[in-house]
Amino acid sequence: MEGNAAKEAGKPSLGLSMGVFLVVAALISWAVIKVEAEVHMPIVTAAIFVALVGRFVMKIPWAHLEESALNSIMAAMQANMILMSVGILVGIWLVAGIVPGLIYYGLFILKPSFFPLATLLICSIISLATGSSWQTSGTIGIAMLGIGNGLGVPVALTAGVIISGAYFGDKMSPLSDTTNLAPAVSGASLFDHIRAMCWTTGPTYVIVAAILAFIGVKFAGGTIDTSRIQAIQQILAAEFSISPLCFLPPLVIIACAALKMPALPGIFAGILTSVFIALFQGVSIGDIWNIAQNGYSAALSQNLADAADLAAAGKILAENGLSALNPELAKDVAGMIAKLVSRGGMQSMMWSVSMVICALTLGGFMERCGFLEVLLGTLTKNVKRVGGLIATVVASSVVSNVFLGDQYLSIVIPGRMFKTTFEKAGLAPRMLSRTLEDAGTLTSPLVPWNTCGAYQTSVLGVSPLVYGPYAMLNYLNPIVAIVLTYLGIGIYWRKDGVDRVEKRTALRS
Repeated sequence: MEGNAAKEAGKPSLGLSMGVFLVVAALISWAVIKVEAEVHMPIVTAAIFVALVGRFVMKIPWAHLEESALNSIMAAMQANMILMSVGILVGIWLVAGIVPGLIYYGLFILKPSFFPLATLLICSIISLATGSSWQTSGTIGIAMLGIGNGLGVPVALTAGVIISGAYFGDKMSPLSDTTNLAPAVSGASLFDHIRAMCWTTGPTYVIVAAILAFIGVKFAGGTIDTSRIQAIQQILAAEFSISPLCFLPPLVIIACAALKMPALPGIFAGILTSVFIALFQGVSIGDIWNIAQNGYSAALSQNLADAADLAAAGKILAENGLSALNPELAKDVAGMIAKLVSRGGMQSMMWSVSMVICALTLGGFMERCGFLEVLLGTLTKNVKRVGGLIATVVASSVVSNVFLGDQYLSIVIPGRMFKTTFEKAGLAPRMLSRTLEDAGTLTSPLVPWNTCGAYQTSVLGVSPLVYGPYAMLNYLNPIVAIVLTYLGIGIYWRKDGVDRVEKRTALRS
């Protein structure tokens, strides 16, 4: 009787909704974890399944399903434009020496007693500059592991700190795909989203930094191998024009955000500033356009890494005024640098753009069929306080990371599920987008079979089960987010189209 009433009202039964969700979760989990397929086609397959259920079981006209999918995609078009602009920005930031310069100067802060905290800061800086946790851990992260080994720092500790720093930048950088995806599915603007995250991520970062500063005292007597650091700096300086000007474009973007300028004009300001720096350094406009489209390809560092033998590497070093460097060390370091800087360009973002379109098509079908509404009604039936709602979103994102096996889906699926609930409760969209990142982005590398956990294991050689306890930012941030909302701190309410921070904890009925 209950199922028939649900159908007559135009809504699916709870059993059907749960069944569809479990099939979708099982399909995507099996494809990503077992088959190791890229996430796009499993999502498309799941979307086709949901559309078939909607058309032939729910009797929804195809035109209505298609309209919902298109509306869902259109809601994310701004985010896709930002992602493409970020690809352009990263490419130009590389050729203009902005990202290499930030790495170059960041390496000066390494000290033995400061090593755990310095690792956090360096990985945070690089991830903020590149918008990529994977690139950070796979390049500088590997270098920090080697330095940590020389100091006698446990591998698990170093790896956990690398993950914390890398995912801090991935979460907070306007260049990150997840930082753009979360507000897109929630209806928030990019910089509103980043400002909202400061309430939860800021205190968590301070806590983690204090713990690492205390831990660092144990290694005060260690000696650091400066030869590797100097090799990184010298090769960077030989391939790029390094100067304090590297701080200018990031400061321009920060200033634009502080002035509440929309995301796209702020990014364009950062691009234009970098273009002027590149032109001043002698880069041609043709090269700038090509790199903006296709990304930067490492030159000197790639040649060194590809050198046939140490004699060939020594010749390349001599030709570039680096003859003082050990050829074996230089070849190893050059390979790491080449991986870090060979990236960017608008085309590099097309994987993420297409993934967003596929995921939002699935979300649009799920939403139009009413599956999300029915599941959400069950999840939030007894939730009366903001803390409870935030805890429910956190749990949904963590479950998505565990069962769907992909960071993006842990943002998109809960984002589509909870968007209307947050609107009805009177909460600003940035509250949802913030929570999706607090849990979805940060807990993904803690799951061994998640795409993020699997990647980090492959590059760092350490399992999430080993480094997990030391990836403190990743598991403390969701806890801090829940506690703060229960205390009424940093809660954004929306009234008459304006977001206001108020110390109210009860949801609007």
